[in-house]
Amino acid sequence: MRSELQGDVIDVTGDSERADISGPSGRLGPQTRQENWDRLGTEHFDVVVIGGGVVGTGAALDAVTRGLGVALVEARDFAAGTSSRSSKLFHGGLRYLEQFEFGLVREALHERELMLTRIAPHLVKPVSFLYPLKHRWWERPYTATGLLMYDTMGGARSVPGQKHLTRAGALRLFPGLRHDALIGGVRYYDAQADDARHTLTVARTAAHYGAVVRSSTQVIAFLREADRITGVRVRDVETGAEQDVTADVVVNCTGVWTDEMQRLAGTRGRFRVRSSKGVHIVVPRDRIAAESGLILRTEKSVLFVIPWRNHWIIGTTDTDWNFDLAHPAATKADIDYILEHVNAVLATPLTHDDIEGVYAGLRPLLAGESEQSSKLSREHAVARPAPGMVAIAGGKYTTYRVMAKDAIDAARDDLRGWIRPSITDKVPLLGADGYHALVNQAERLADEHKVHPHRVRHLLDRYGSMVHEVLALGEDRPELLQPIPGAADYLLVEVVYAVTHEAALHLSDVLTRRTRISIEYPDRGLECAQTVAELMAETLGWDSATIGREVDTYRKRVEAERASQTEPDDQAADGVRSAAPEFRPGVAEPVV
Repeated sequence: MRSELQGDVIDVTGDSERADISGPSGRLGPQTRQENWDRLGTEHFDVVVIGGGVVGTGAALDAVTRGLGVALVEARDFAAGTSSRSSKLFHGGLRYLEQFEFGLVREALHERELMLTRIAPHLVKPVSFLYPLKHRWWERPYTATGLLMYDTMGGARSVPGQKHLTRAGALRLFPGLRHDALIGGVRYYDAQADDARHTLTVARTAAHYGAVVRSSTQVIAFLREADRITGVRVRDVETGAEQDVTADVVVNCTGVWTDEMQRLAGTRGRFRVRSSKGVHIVVPRDRIAAESGLILRTEKSVLFVIPWRNHWIIGTTDTDWNFDLAHPAATKADIDYILEHVNAVLATPLTHDDIEGVYAGLRPLLAGESEQSSKLSREHAVARPAPGMVAIAGGKYTTYRVMAKDAIDAARDDLRGWIRPSITDKVPLLGADGYHALVNQAERLADEHKVHPHRVRHLLDRYGSMVHEVLALGEDRPELLQPIPGAADYLLVEVVYAVTHEAALHLSDVLTRRTRISIEYPDRGLECAQTVAELMAETLGWDSATIGREVDTYRKRVEAERASQTEPDDQAADGVRSAAPEFRPGVAEPVV
C-alpha cells in the first residue's frame, strides 16, 4: 500500500504537494529532521533504503521518482564513508579497457556524459589529463587505439577527444615533468566532481520529490513476519530514541558494511564484499607546474595527479583493509608509495612538508578469486537474500545511478502493483536547472550581493541555481558573506546553509564534507574550527560546553589522523586513529 501522503504519482517537475514537504529545494534542516522522525514511525513505506552514500541516495531518488513511498536512513552523515573519499572523478576507467571490461567502461562513459550535460552540470566538470608516452614505435598507436575506444564508447561526447603531443608539446602542457620521463604524450578528457557535495545533492533531490531522508539514524534490527523482512528498527544516534519503520522492501546499500548488515538481518548473503583502501594526498597547486592533470601507470594500477581548485589531489593506493571500516587510516608507507611514484617523473620532487591533506577511503569490491584487489572487478551485483530484502554492492562511483536503478528493479517482486520504470536519466539534480544562465549572470549577482564575481562562481559550482538560497541568508546579515577566517576559500554563509539546508549536525560534517577544509588547509581546519562551531551553534542551539566538545573532538581527530600517518602499517595506524573520540558516540557496530 502506498503512503497516504504520497498519492499515486510523483511529478518530477517538483510541482506536486508531496514534493513540497521538504521545501522547494529539499531543505534538510533541524525542523525537517524532527518531522522526518515522526514520519518514519507513522507511515508505511514501499521502500526503506539503508545507507546514505551515493548508491543509497541514488536508490532513494530512483524509487521516489517512480512514484514509490521511500525512506532513507544513514547512521552517520551523508557520504561519510566511501562517497566522500574517492578520487573525485566521473570516468570510464582507462585501466578497465586493458582488463577487457568494455561493458563497464561504456556504461561509465555514458553516465559521465549524462552528468556533464543534463543531470549535474553544476557539479560535474571536464578535466584534462596528460598520458605520458615512454616507449617509441608501439606505445603511441596502442594508446591511440585505447583512447579512440574511450572517446567513442559513451555515445555523444561533450568533452574534446584525444590530442597527440610531441615531447615539447607535452612539456608545455606539463612543465613540471622531468624531460627524461617521456618521449611524447596524449591529452584526453574525463570529468570530476566534489563527491561529498554530489552525494548530498542526490539526497536532497530525493527529499525534494518526497523521500523521508535522515542522517544520524542507525538500523539496529530488522523486523520480520515469518521468513519475510518487513522493515527495520532504527535509533536516533543523537538522542537515543528508537522506533520501528515498516516497509514492503528494505534495500541494503551499505557498501563496505554490506556483510555486517546481512549478518544483522540474519540472512545469508549471495556475495561478499572486500574492502580495498585507497589513499590520496593533497598538495598546493604551485608545487607542480602544469596546466593539466596527469595519469601514470604503476606496477599495481594507475596513479592520478588531479587538478583540484588551488590544489592537486594525488593517488591512489590499492591495498586490502581489515580494520575499522568507519575510519580507514593512511600509513607512512601509503604516503611514501604515492610520493615515490609521482616523484619518479617530477622535475621538482614533492616532500612530506608539501602535503596539505591526506584522506583514505575504502572501495567495496566484490570478493573474487584474485588475491590482488586491483584485479577485482568493479562490476556491481544485486541479490535478494530474503523476501523483502535486496542488497547491492560493488560498482564504482561513476555508475551509481545504474546501480540504484538495478537495485530498485530487483525490488519489484516485493512491491505491490505495477512499478514504473526508472526515469533518473531525465531528472536533473537540484541546482542544475538554470545553472548555465546564472553563470552568465555572475557579475550581476555579485553586484546585487556586494561580493566578488569569483565568489559567486565558486558558489555556483557548489550549489548551482540554489545559490539564491545561500546568498539570501546574507541579506539581513551581510557579515556572513565574508570569508571564513582561516579558510578563506569559503564564506561564512556556507556554514549557516550547511546547517539550515544540508543536514549538518556536527563540526566534522561541515569541515570534512559540506566544505573540504579538512584536506585543503595545512592546519586541517583547526584554525577556523571555533568560528565554525559558534556559527553552527546559532541554529543547532549548542551551549558553550557543546561548542567546546565539538572543537575538542575535531582537534583530537586531526591529531589522531596526523599521528596515524606516521605509523608503518595498517594495524598500528588503525590503533592510533581509532583512539580518537567519535562525533556520534551513539553509533554502534555494525555501522550503516
